[in-house]
Amino acid sequence: MSNSLIKIIGKSLNTISYISPKYASKKALYLFAKPRQRRVINDQKSFLDSAESLYLKHKHLNIATYLWKGNGKTVLLAHGWESNSGRWQNLISKLQKLEYNIVSLDAPAHGNTSGKQFNAILYSECINVVAKHYNPHIIIGHSVGGMASGFYQKNYENKELEKLVFLGAPSEFTGVFKNYVDMMGYNNKIENGINSLVLERFNKPPSYFSLADFSKAIDTKTLIVHDVFDKVIPFSDAQKIAKNHKNATFISTKGFGHGLRNETVYKHVIDFIQS
Repeated sequence: MSNSLIKIIGKSLNTISYISPKYASKKALYLFAKPRQRRVINDQKSFLDSAESLYLKHKHLNIATYLWKGNGKTVLLAHGWESNSGRWQNLISKLQKLEYNIVSLDAPAHGNTSGKQFNAILYSECINVVAKHYNPHIIIGHSVGGMASGFYQKNYENKELEKLVFLGAPSEFTGVFKNYVDMMGYNNKIENGINSLVLERFNKPPSYFSLADFSKAIDTKTLIVHDVFDKVIPFSDAQKIAKNHKNATFISTKGFGHGLRNETVYKHVIDFIQS
């Protein structure tokens, strides 16, 4: 979405908010939760075709899952916003050499999973459905996939899960919303309206959904990797999570950005899950 279009949408909804604040807030939240891209590109398709695919049902969703069979422990991969399972290709190739049994899922409204709307709570529910089917020993999540993985473990308390990996994961719903509000230039009517809609939908305010707070209740051994110069999710989010998690290893990187698709990061991940 271009900057000019962002400004037009923001100003338009701000104007509408003076007439119908709830409608403007609903529209703003809808835009927030709707991925702008979900297409699997050709290179990713050929890679995903090498896996065994299976669709699992959750509510109105058909969750796309992919399995690369191995004789070792099962690793579940959860990608981030406006991505899909194809983003894991390089890491999967390394895990295959080590004989891991590898599973990945596409998030709601991403990749080949159905749906038009996304949120981390729904994603965590989908992870639960996939985890019940494949029984992973390890879950690796990137960005909001890391947040959703943490939400999953806090809410479902999978005792069989041995390890978690958060790569560039956000900590606070409030921070994510604030970044969106600032980017769009929404006024206070819309910002307050979004917060009210979250409370109405989930019976909790946005401030409740904090991976840092949830980490206090997670005993699972966890690796947190975050780049100091991440321009999407602040480095301070990782610091908050690590501070509250009693069984976490925290590794900071420099220059790998938000994507963290780097040989050094892969080595950290593999060393951790093999330890």
